[in-house]
Amino acid sequence: LYTRYYPDPDLLIRTSGEMRLSNFLLWQTSYTELYITPKLWPDFSKKDLFAAVEEFGRRQRRYGVLL
Repeated sequence: LYTRYYPDPDLLIRTSGEMRLSNFLLWQTSYTELYITPKLWPDFSKKDLFAAVEEFGRRQRRYGVLL
């Protein structure tokens, strides 16, 4: 894979409200947190990015472990 030298993503932002990955980085996103927004990509602003990162920072990541 072309991504083997890069770490897996921690956060994936999905625009347009779609609730699927469309096979994008399918194996690399197993423990990735998803942030889904109804905004379309051209309308996604810096403010939206900061909101996504802020929400990500509040999440308690479990990496697949059930508590």
